[in-house]
Amino acid sequence: MPDSQSPPPHSSSSSSSSPGPSERAALLLCGARLIDGRTVDVRLGGGNIEAVGTAGSLAGGASRAGGTRVDLSGYLLLPAPADPHAHGDSALSADSDGPVSDDPQDVQRRATEAALLQLGHGATAVRAHVRVGDVQGLGALAAVLRARRSLRGLTELTAVAMPRLLTGVAGADGLAILRDALKMGASVVGGCPDLDPDPTGYAETVLELAAEHGCPVDLHTDADDPARLSRLAAMAGGLRPGVTLGPCGGLGRLPADAASRTADQLAAAGVAVVCLPQGGCGGVDRRGTAPVRLLRAAGVRVAAGSGALRDVSNPVGRGDPLEAAYLLASRYGLGPEDAYDTVSSAARAVLGLPEVRVEAGFPADLLAVRGDRLAGALSLAYSRIVVHRGRVVARTSAVREYCDSAAAAELGLPRQGRGEVS
Repeated sequence: MPDSQSPPPHSSSSSSSSPGPSERAALLLCGARLIDGRTVDVRLGGGNIEAVGTAGSLAGGASRAGGTRVDLSGYLLLPAPADPHAHGDSALSADSDGPVSDDPQDVQRRATEAALLQLGHGATAVRAHVRVGDVQGLGALAAVLRARRSLRGLTELTAVAMPRLLTGVAGADGLAILRDALKMGASVVGGCPDLDPDPTGYAETVLELAAEHGCPVDLHTDADDPARLSRLAAMAGGLRPGVTLGPCGGLGRLPADAASRTADQLAAAGVAVVCLPQGGCGGVDRRGTAPVRLLRAAGVRVAAGSGALRDVSNPVGRGDPLEAAYLLASRYGLGPEDAYDTVSSAARAVLGLPEVRVEAGFPADLLAVRGDRLAGALSLAYSRIVVHRGRVVARTSAVREYCDSAAAAELGLPRQGRGEVS
């Protein structure tokens, strides 16, 4: 279930006279290359794609509407990626002197900076898993929700409430604070069953609460216990709007027949899996990437997230969805298009967001990356233009220059120049 958000204003002003997306002039993306090899113009308006035509065919209409023109010659135009597994409350804390600050202002700053970093890479939607209870209470969640409000119109930030314990006497407080978290604005119920003395009881409690509130479930698990996963799949089968598990690295350590049976059970129950090819996170003790090919072959929806981003669980990280897709293609045997699907269409589906295609009528959430083929873009996608709700919300321009590059000129090798995008 995506967060319920009002349309973004035209500018940073909160004046009621500021026009919304439907009132903005059209945005024309010119000369973009699509995955199928076509070169097209794409006109955006009202937060959606209004028209897609051959290159040069839509320029007149945009000019009459007083719209803005963006030259995407040399760029590949893609549905924008999304990140279904991030940790905004702990991100960018690895370099802290001493214990990581739980001060709400520090958490809000880190969560905002992390979301903007991910937006610059192209992620126009992020699901942030946030710890609730224990020392931090609801302070970290309140900070992430403030970050969400401040980013409205730039990116969609969804909060997942993660209590530590939910069973036994100690779990009573966790259940109470989880209910409070949903009232505050967390839109997904999460947590780490593996860390509770009764993992099955933990999962059952989460599923019951989610059914009561009509919200999705997103649980951290290593998924190394087939019997436990079988019970969870049986409980999750009828829950809507859905159940997601991640990072499920333990599935890759199971015997092949056990992993295959478990994948079939997850597929039958409609449970999605989010893998973390860039590294792990604090929700599970072990690392490893889920067997994505096995899961996809069984019919499980597989998405990829960033996980820990420069925190105590992983001191490095870029928060870049294209890096996750690159790793799935280079290490785990997915083709470039299937790998990109895990961070775009599959990731948006996990988040409950509408599908994006570069076709009329679809949401105008797009990513332009320099290159003419997806494999090359996943390898060297330095220059990027990010479109959210029909407007450009982020740009990254990279220029590579060589001293005495006559050899490259003689061979006609591609190079990046300055000022190529208006």
